Amino acid sequence: MNEQELKQTIIKILDDHQIGTMATIANQRPHSRYMTFFHDNFTLYTATSKDTHKVDDLRQNPYVHIIIGYSYEGIGDQYLEIEGQCELHDEPLIKDRLWNDKLKHWFSGPEDPNYLVLKITPSEFHLKNTNDHQNHRYKPTISD
Repeated sequence: MNEQELKQTIIKILDDHQIGTMATIANQRPHSRYMTFFHDNFTLYTATSKDTHKVDDLRQNPYVHIIIGYSYEGIGDQYLEIEGQCELHDEPLIKDRLWNDKLKHWFSGPEDPNYLVLKITPSEFHLKNTNDHQNHRYKPTISD
C-alpha cells in the first residue's frame, strides 16, 4: 500500500466510523471510554463535559490513544490505532463548529458552560487488520 492509498484508507475509516475508544492516563494507569469523533482531515474532535475524569486526566497528561473502525462483528474490518496529543478548547467558534443536535442529550447548546471540545492532533496512525497483514504506519505532516 503506497502512502496515498494509506491516507485515503485512513480518511475513509474516519468518515465511516464516529464511535471509538479513547484512552487517557489516570494515576499512571490507562483508562478507556467510548467517544464520538468528528474529523477535519487527520485532526479529530470530540465533545465532553468540563466536569469529567477525562478532562482531569488530560490536564495532567495530554497524550491519548484512540481505536476506531470496527463494525459488525469486527472480523476482517480494518481499523485505526491513533496516537496523539489532546488540547482542551472552550472557544465559541470551535464549539459552534462542532455542535450538532445529537449533543442536546448532554448540553443545552453550544453556549452551555459545561460543553468542552477536545481536539486531538495525531502523531501517528496505525492501520490494522489489513489484507496483507502488514502494520501500516502514517505520520501526518503539517501540510496534511
